[in-house]
Amino acid sequence: MAKEELLEFDGTVTEVLPDGNFRVKLDNEHEVLAYTAGKMRKFRIRTGVGDRVIVEMSPYDLQRGRISFRHKGDAPPPPGGQQRKPNFRRR
Repeated sequence: MAKEELLEFDGTVTEVLPDGNFRVKLDNEHEVLAYTAGKMRKFRIRTGVGDRVIVEMSPYDLQRGRISFRHKGDAPPPPGGQQRKPNFRRR
């Protein structure tokens, strides 16, 4: 196994922590601490509790990881069914 190889696991976000960290329960029942990847931060991809994600982990530290992808279809609908207001004001 080369030094640059990453392990990828599927999981579900169970808790949102401060500073952009998340607690993710992997499909193999392990819990890891993960942060969002730079591209997800750049494009403002929101991740919440219950979202299905892909976590990249180094083989050297299996307690921390990086969320590299959020699955679109598996997210629960927003509470109340309300639509989000636009960021601008009409005159």
